[in-house]
Amino acid sequence: MKYDYDLFVIGAGSGGVRAARMSAGFGAKVAICEDRYMGGTCVNVGCVPKKLYVYAAEYSKQVKNAKGFGWNTEAPHFNWATLRDNKTTEISRLNGIYDSLLGNANVEVLNGRGKIVGVNTVEVNGTEYTAERILVAVGGWPFVPEIPGREHAVSSNEIFDLDSFPNNIVVVGGGYIAVEFAGIFNGLGANVTQLYRGDLFLRGFDEEVRQFAAQEIAKQGVNIQFNTDVTAIKKLDDGTLELSLNNGTTMNADAVLYATGRKPHLTNLLADGITLEQVKSGHLKVNDTFQTNIPSIYAVGDVIGGMELTPVALEEGMTLARHLYNGQPCELDYSNIATAVFCQPNIGTVGMSEEQARAKYTNVQKYRSEFRALKHTISGSDERTLMKLLVDGDTDKILGAHMVGPDAGEIMQGLAIAIKAGATKAVFDATIGIHPTAAEEFVTMRTPV
Repeated sequence: MKYDYDLFVIGAGSGGVRAARMSAGFGAKVAICEDRYMGGTCVNVGCVPKKLYVYAAEYSKQVKNAKGFGWNTEAPHFNWATLRDNKTTEISRLNGIYDSLLGNANVEVLNGRGKIVGVNTVEVNGTEYTAERILVAVGGWPFVPEIPGREHAVSSNEIFDLDSFPNNIVVVGGGYIAVEFAGIFNGLGANVTQLYRGDLFLRGFDEEVRQFAAQEIAKQGVNIQFNTDVTAIKKLDDGTLELSLNNGTTMNADAVLYATGRKPHLTNLLADGITLEQVKSGHLKVNDTFQTNIPSIYAVGDVIGGMELTPVALEEGMTLARHLYNGQPCELDYSNIATAVFCQPNIGTVGMSEEQARAKYTNVQKYRSEFRALKHTISGSDERTLMKLLVDGDTDKILGAHMVGPDAGEIMQGLAIAIKAGATKAVFDATIGIHPTAAEEFVTMRTPV
């Protein structure tokens, strides 16, 4: 059978764009459709704008810390509209770049939501297109629980573009997004309360890292309340939002950000009669070659779960393209993937948590260092940094590295290469550090604790 395309990609996010471009580069005829965010969540309402806002939030701390170094400057005034609008300009530029990348790769771009109406057919804006293979790369969508007044809350999609700056904001959630936005608005000058229904946020991270981060974030001024949840939101006559909590109390805020997770963006994706198997979490079920239960339909990225990170989606898209159109094995190693949380201070991690390591290995050695960075001996800040290495005592192999402190993400990227290459503690010990830096601590820790 002759099809309109070899590959039709639904969703122009990180995974979809990478798969489309590489497949076209291998000679496939490719089309991609996107109904909202060219470049996906990361570029538009995720990693990129979030990091820009993190940069903005850190300037206030820098001004405060500068006084000990002789810079007697009054606290500057922050203008929300300037940040918001400059962010929008930058994102528009990036959207254009993604369009150009696809066009230069000879990928046909269709603007609209793709709907799978047959095992080889996608409908966009009322027109049907056939393809030998269909790739679902629609990502996730913010989830707000069904509570009275949920329409008064905003999600991470809308938070970047608020009309006015909220002087008092409540952030609900305990994952990456919640922790990062609590830090952003705190740094920008808002009074921030973070509510999380569990005992401790950042579930899945190293326990000691979670506890240390909670301590340091609270020092920065974020009012963290664990074991607390919102049961209802009411909008008062003056526009203020009144939150009813599960402990019987209430609190008021100018804005409420719900960062309570994301779910696969499957709305209106499938026509009646087309069923894609899902796992318990709601993500699409795929095999080792990213193939769904319908052999002609594949899926990559956040829609299949796993580590929902932009670099992972990119790698999945690239791996699939190589497999389908360049004859390469569909192999992707998900071990030792580094990640960072851009809270204040940052968290960087790669490899196993202490809990994971001790569950798998019988002779785990922990190397730990906690200190006040050189900068803060003069700045006056009481911020502290945590670093730890986990080592298999039988093989000397590094099992995990963790850091809470400034530039943790930047530092962890370098360590990730070493750990991916199988570095041992002896290799770390034989590495001469860069002095004076915080990073040198990773190669000077000698005594296990």
